[in-house]
Amino acid sequence: MGMSVRYSDAMPGVSKPLRLLVVCPSWLGDCVMATPACRALREELPGAFIGALVRPGMEELFAGLPFFDELHVARSSGVMGPKFVAAKVRPRRYDTTLLLTNSFSSALTVRIAGIPRRVGYDRDARGLLLTDRLKAPLRANGKFAPIPAVEYYLAAAGRVLGSDVSKYANRLSLFVTPGEENAADAILAKAGISPQTPRVILNPGGNNEAKRWPGQRFGALARHLSGKGFAVLINGSPGEADLVDQIAAEAGVPCICLPRLGITIGALKALVRGSRLMVTNDTGPRHIAAAFGVPLVTLFGPTDPRWTTIPARETVLFSNPDLPPEEVADEHAAECRIERIGLEAVIRAAEEALAG
Repeated sequence: MGMSVRYSDAMPGVSKPLRLLVVCPSWLGDCVMATPACRALREELPGAFIGALVRPGMEELFAGLPFFDELHVARSSGVMGPKFVAAKVRPRRYDTTLLLTNSFSSALTVRIAGIPRRVGYDRDARGLLLTDRLKAPLRANGKFAPIPAVEYYLAAAGRVLGSDVSKYANRLSLFVTPGEENAADAILAKAGISPQTPRVILNPGGNNEAKRWPGQRFGALARHLSGKGFAVLINGSPGEADLVDQIAAEAGVPCICLPRLGITIGALKALVRGSRLMVTNDTGPRHIAAAFGVPLVTLFGPTDPRWTTIPARETVLFSNPDLPPEEVADEHAAECRIERIGLEAVIRAAEEALAG
């Protein structure tokens, strides 16, 4: 489309922050896609105190990352939510906040916290709560252009710094702690396999059921990969345990169903890091694999892959590759349904990724 966000819109007379609060996205995948922006802030502000506000669970995702001096863990829910969260961050006396969220409530929270400079995108009717209002690129029809989230977040960080930080876009970052490595080994021990056993991970879930490739096909893929000598791990959230069980049953071969073995975000990071391949829908664990350089086969539909273009060893299979570039897949759900991706195409992509 030729559209991009600007990395630098410096404000005259505004100095770089000494105490910066980064309000991180809510979703796991978005948090990982924000790590290039967080790296840019840390490296460009070596003497600053940088805190991050994350929702519960994301502190485990960020464990070990050297980008933040403090993590504030809180969820702003209910009428009084912004006030309670503001009370948690106010004692740190931040002079600047970068909102990597788009919500009204997050902007209200940092305004109540008394943070003087508030940088974020002018969305969700929150413009009056911001001091630095960023505009996301629009298409001719007035709707948002499908800009990759990595670029979107980096542009906001560039506004804080008053400089171009696009050089940081080529790397996602995560870390595995020794405790998380031990937790992963314990899960493998429960499953009766050695940490040295070659393994692949299938990730068949997703918060939107329309984005899930059919479970029967995931089962057939698991059977194929098992026949190639790989231990097949099937990942999912606790709420997706039944889906994981169904796919294991469809496979008809031994599979490791991670939701039944007490998987956590920390243990998942370690398990992913040691895997040979992940085949996944467009959902959070995909970004964990990308951060650790694990080869990926990612299945997209009906969402547009351009929203989440990431630096990765990745084969993207899009349900409607013939869609004109001026169109956005999200607006053509029927023509871009994920069921259009065939099993043979996924097996072929998986074999090529493993061979590579």
